[in-house]
Amino acid sequence: MAKLLFIVIGLFVAYWILKSYKKKVERRADKRASLAEDMVRCAQCGVHLPKSESLTSGNAFYCSAEHRRLHDKTG
Repeated sequence: MAKLLFIVIGLFVAYWILKSYKKKVERRADKRASLAEDMVRCAQCGVHLPKSESLTSGNAFYCSAEHRRLHDKTG
């Protein structure tokens, strides 16, 4: 009988540890998701970059002032 009780307690402890580990992993994933940023494509060269680092002109995004100038000149 004591052996059965020991096994049940062991299973409960294992379940509790796995449950707390799962919560920890989910919190990390949520934190990473909140740090994600939209990516945009440069209208001149096609490189992808974070939206916060891009330059805009109208509806187009550019990776540099030079590409914005070149695209405005040709377009």
